[in-house]
Formats: sequence, C-alpha cells, structure tokens
Amino acid sequence: MSEEKSHSRQNVTQLLQASRAGDQKAINDLMPLVYDEMKNIAHQKLRFERNGHTLDTTALVHEAYFKLINHEEVEWQSRAHFLGVAALAMKRILINYAEYKQAVKRGGDYSRVKMEEIRDPDSVHLPDSTAEQILALDEALERMKTFNERGSKVVEYHFFGGLTWDEISTIMGVAPITVRRAWNAARLWLNRELNQKNRGQLSL
Repeated sequence: MSEEKSHSRQNVTQLLQASRAGDQKAINDLMPLVYDEMKNIAHQKLRFERNGHTLDTTALVHEAYFKLINHEEVEWQSRAHFLGVAALAMKRILINYAEYKQAVKRGGDYSRVKMEEIRDPDSVHLPDSTAEQILALDEALERMKTFNERGSKVVEYHFFGGLTWDEISTIMGVAPITVRRAWNAARLWLNRELNQKNRGQLSL
C-alpha cells in the first residue's frame, strides 16, 4: 500500500472514531474523503455497465469501505457510520451522472450539473430511463423530508447505499423493526407519487 493511501486510511479511521464520540467537525471532514474515493470507484465501475443493467451500489459502497479504512481497527458503530456517509456520497454521485445524462438529452443544458465533479462522463453507461427515474426519486425524497424525514433517510441508506436494516438501525439509533416499518411506509408513498406523475419507478 502506498504511503498516501495508508495516510488516507489512517485519517478516515481517526475521523470515524472521533465522530462516534459526537465530534461534528470530524463528521464534516469525513464526507469529502469518502466522496472522492466513491467518485473514483463509481467511475471505474459504472463505465462498464450495460444499458438496463441494475446499478450495484451495495458493492460500490462496501468497496470504498475496505479501501478507505483499516477495518480491523474500526468498531461496529463506526463502521456503520462510515457506510452511512458512503451511501449519501453514492447518492450524490448517481444524481450528478443522472443530471448530466438528462442535460445531454435536452440538448446540452448543463446549468444544474457540477461538471467539475464528473470525469469523462460520456464513458458512463447510465440509461436515460434510469437517469430520469433517479432524478424523479430524488425530487420525491425531498418532498417526503418535509413530513417523513425518517422514511426519506431509510430510503437513501437502503436504495442508494444498499445498507442492511441492521446497519441502518445502528446509524439512526432505532430498532431494526422500526427501520423496516419506515421503509415500507416510505416505499408505498414513493411508488404512488412517482406513478401519479407518470415517472415510472425503480425497484424499491
């Protein structure tokens, strides 16, 4: 392992341990480290996806985990916290790619797309239909946050990050059965909302 990668893993491990103790600065400092690694992994993985192929966000998030931290030194709660941060980073990456795809489809309107965050975007094979559904889901989640924040968080962690109910339970500090109930309620509302707007639906 290179000295730079070893240093990165040490930093992430230290930030995770500090964040477990409630250090807000550590939590804020963790996201850019995770995001950069997630972006590199996602670029390498998604560029080879075929049209219509389901995105395996679970594998991407867990690969980032093993690359970025010394997993033998991180306790369960810190591990779960890392996966939660990585899930949100994965969501942001997928939305950036989806916005780019939709912008190209509209004829090059890149106003909403942070182009500096997308490296070689034309090599990423994200189907137009999937891009549209991802953006529709994100918009619906923003509406849901106003009346069901817990449900929206569960969807972000489970759909975009592929986290298990136990992992989400640890992150959110609630029982696994509460997580499942929040997921079921959120999924019903989201599917109804997306169908009413004729936006189709992803496999929630």
